[in-house]
Amino acid sequence: MIGKLKGVIDSYGEDYVIVDVHGVGYQVHCSARTLQSLPAQGEAATLAIETHVREDQIRLFGFTSDLEREWFRLLQTVQGVGVKVALAVLSTLRPSELANAIALRDKAAIARTPGVGTKVAERIVTELKDKTPAFGDIDPAVVRLSADMDENRAPQPVRDAVSALVNLGYGQPQAAAAIAAAAREAGEGADTAKLIRFGLKELAK
Repeated sequence: MIGKLKGVIDSYGEDYVIVDVHGVGYQVHCSARTLQSLPAQGEAATLAIETHVREDQIRLFGFTSDLEREWFRLLQTVQGVGVKVALAVLSTLRPSELANAIALRDKAAIARTPGVGTKVAERIVTELKDKTPAFGDIDPAVVRLSADMDENRAPQPVRDAVSALVNLGYGQPQAAAAIAAAAREAGEGADTAKLIRFGLKELAK
């Protein structure tokens, strides 16, 4: 199985690149984000490769990093997600953005992907929440608060404060992050008004 290709960019197609490795041209399918990051024709490039072998064909999928390839594999463990949808998600979101969206259960961010509806986005955040390679640079307190909000376990003042920020036009993940920080600063037992005040200060930083 091919795990890596190091060669020269020969040409580009709509969703693939031909990599010339010592005179052999390998057709490698990539996400739009990966294709945009590759160098011009004639320049050297290295791609992490995922090889798919079928009865009638062998297809190579290329990634700029092992982490992106790991996400490609993980996404396909979700019901209803094949190679096409997995590449589309990775075209829309960087691995760190995808990790954060799953950590914060931000279904809307994933549903921005063309061809991904709310049901598939819901399955992605639900089925991958415990399997993700890393939650990017998300504060664990924000992850906990987002889960508590999602399952109605958060204290009422916290829920009300997040809801107030959402009503002011902030996104749910952004509001949850601000209130998580506000709750730390304001201390246990802070009322809704105090949390909102501290939360707005956090958002203004």
